[in-house]
Amino acid sequence: MEIILKEDIIGLGYKNDIVNVKSGYGRNYLIPQGKGVIASPMAKKILAENLKQQAHKLAAIKADAEKRAEAIKDVALCIAAKVSATGQLYGSVGVNQVAEELKKLGHDIDRKIITMKEAKQVGDYAATVHFHKEVTVEIPVKVVAENAPAEEEKKEEAVAAVEETPVEAPAAEEAEAATEE
Repeated sequence: MEIILKEDIIGLGYKNDIVNVKSGYGRNYLIPQGKGVIASPMAKKILAENLKQQAHKLAAIKADAEKRAEAIKDVALCIAAKVSATGQLYGSVGVNQVAEELKKLGHDIDRKIITMKEAKQVGDYAATVHFHKEVTVEIPVKVVAENAPAEEEKKEEAVAAVEETPVEAPAAEEAEAATEE
């Protein structure tokens, strides 16, 4: 079944695209929700005429999307999350956390246009922001343990404590043990 989309649906298509979907998905979800219409020959002619008339508006929308993409292309995110001893996250890091981190950096981006494989372990991931059907940006996302800096400080303190202990301590204990006999 051919459907003309009325709005962007990530994973399916963008507004004014003609897509093939299973008839149940089209009849039971897309059309009743107002997300699409049946692509009849008359609807296709109307769509072509509307696109011809809106060409300059679409160019402005694309230029705005490119400007927003340029603003965040060099952004790299580091998200701290609670981690078990085995390196597994308690929960996961997804698009909500990515959108929050971008908002903290001053980029107000809707979470619905961000796609990312959910992070369930510490490591490097990539989030894709879909500003326009021709404009996408990949943002590197590093998931780190929330308590990792504390563990590193403990290791540094332990190394410092070992360095501060006098080397002569074992010799003094041996001499003390010999005098007791």
